[in-house]
Amino acid sequence: MQASTAWGEHLHWERNLAEHTRRAYAGDLDDLATWAARHGVGAWGEVDHRLLRAWLADLHRRGAERATMARRATAARMFFRWAQTRGYTRANPASALEAPRTDRALPPTLERGAATDLFTHLEDAVAQATDPKTEAMAQRDLAMIEVLYSCGLRVAELCSLTPDQIDWDRDLLHVVGKGDKERSTPVGRPAERALQAWLGVRPRLAAAGVAEVFVGARGAAIDPRVVRRVVHAALAAIPEAPDLGPHGLRHAMATHLLEGGADLRSVQEMLGHASLATTQIYTHVTNERLREAFRQAHPRA
Repeated sequence: MQASTAWGEHLHWERNLAEHTRRAYAGDLDDLATWAARHGVGAWGEVDHRLLRAWLADLHRRGAERATMARRATAARMFFRWAQTRGYTRANPASALEAPRTDRALPPTLERGAATDLFTHLEDAVAQATDPKTEAMAQRDLAMIEVLYSCGLRVAELCSLTPDQIDWDRDLLHVVGKGDKERSTPVGRPAERALQAWLGVRPRLAAAGVAEVFVGARGAAIDPRVVRRVVHAALAAIPEAPDLGPHGLRHAMATHLLEGGADLRSVQEMLGHASLATTQIYTHVTNERLREAFRQAHPRA
């Protein structure tokens, strides 16, 4: 089924999808091709709607999560729509393929008080540093976590951040997100101060010629795995704080904005979500917390 390779190129160069998304869709298509071959179908033009439904049903029997099945149905719809336009198939057997509905779990989030404790802990680490390199590392960690929480950045966006993306005059970060889409997000004053302090000591760690704002212990651009370790370790020091990674700080930022009265569209723009439906998960978080407060406090709850 040689169309698979051409479709991968389409996802990369025309759709401009992120590498991990392309890998996921390629794996979905490989699974379909393998399953179809076992059932005597060796060409994409021979695939029909009934076979696709049987494939999804078999995935369910194999214990696939609903989210996985939904993504595979999406991959099939995308592929066959593309294959029909390129002449690989005469029809689109996936046009009416329905994905199973997914149950969206409410993401755990950081309470406001725990967020305050987190930054107090990080500031104390800077104050207690005993040598210049340790101080620089502590200042870097504070700046990274301030920016993640203040701006709601994805970890990849943080790791690729360069000084020319910081607009000090307007208190903005100009971010390059998924699919190379650009957006601007406000920077809070504490995050600005932490960034400025970090840039003042950055030369103690950064290797020559490294453009990225945040660097690792050896001076190169910081690795996302290091950022995750830093965030997990910092939160582990805060009593009752959930075990979150960088994306959890993004969740916390969105939740706290909505709790504070920000409108959904503004939060969508700050997070860089393509769809408002993605942002709406955070309204469920805030509504659930309101219901919990009502159940605990109201005499007739």
